[in-house]
Amino acid sequence: MKKPVKVTVTGAAGQISYSLLFRIAAGEMLGKDQPVDLQLLEIPPAMGALSGVVMELEDCAFHTLNSIVATDDPETAFGDTDFVLMVGARPRGPGMERKDLLEANARIFTAQGTVLDKVASADVRVLVVGNPANTNALITASKLKRLSATQVTAMTRLDHNRAISQVAAQTGQPASAIKKIIIWGNHSATQYPDIHHATVNSQPVLEVVERQWFESDFIPTVQKRGAQVIAARGLSSAASAGSSAMDHVRTWMQGTEDGNWTSMAICSDGSYGVSEGLFYSFPVVCKSGHYEIVQNLDINDFSRKKMNITEQELTEERDTIKDLL
Repeated sequence: MKKPVKVTVTGAAGQISYSLLFRIAAGEMLGKDQPVDLQLLEIPPAMGALSGVVMELEDCAFHTLNSIVATDDPETAFGDTDFVLMVGARPRGPGMERKDLLEANARIFTAQGTVLDKVASADVRVLVVGNPANTNALITASKLKRLSATQVTAMTRLDHNRAISQVAAQTGQPASAIKKIIIWGNHSATQYPDIHHATVNSQPVLEVVERQWFESDFIPTVQKRGAQVIAARGLSSAASAGSSAMDHVRTWMQGTEDGNWTSMAICSDGSYGVSEGLFYSFPVVCKSGHYEIVQNLDINDFSRKKMNITEQELTEERDTIKDLL
């Protein structure tokens, strides 16, 4: 066994965390030989529920779970942490406008980003899951002085996995046969799931599926899949979100397979003409805990229009909370 690493999860008593924590503790995210110290953050009213989650984690007797701290104090939760999964966020309540939601979360992530910069490990890697994830990541990164914005990412891996699943179903092939899917932009209904560069068993996907299916079925299905889940089960995605968060971190650390990439929302460096500083989802390759944007992909007019639409939404979100950045 290696030296334990500290993993912080916020919103730790919520549904996504409940599906996620046991798999992290079992070694599915960082490896079966990597012990973890879980540092779980919740708001005071949820500490009772969190104590029950802690009891269940203890009762599983996971060999890779070294210790657990449950707290409502961000400095304790973020102290010396190596990985942060920011799952907790303010959900939209009755009568709330999107602007209200953005501002409510801006206050949460402003406070947490400030503490994170103060007490986390210098090499910490941060994944923002709580929605609106891209802009919450922007807010978090804006508070960093000691740490770098490149250490903060937002999750579009759930959308990436949804896109793979749709292509696999349409082509009758396993998910493992689908490579080079891209999610561009925001984790919202404006995101652009792109298969122009994707392959199925090394053959271009657009040679296997109909263009009409791609434009009229695939794109809106991936964009609206979260809403479909809510309509079906009465609750938002939890198990799939937790699994995708774990996929995101595992790929970040262990690397993408040769000839493939993944999608991550990261601080734009201007690649593909996207405004610098926005947290925008790009195709990336990962190796040894680092990521790089896949460069020099051909972008046709159809894709450029879709990419611009989701960039515009992210720009509007940023402008809504610009006084808090």
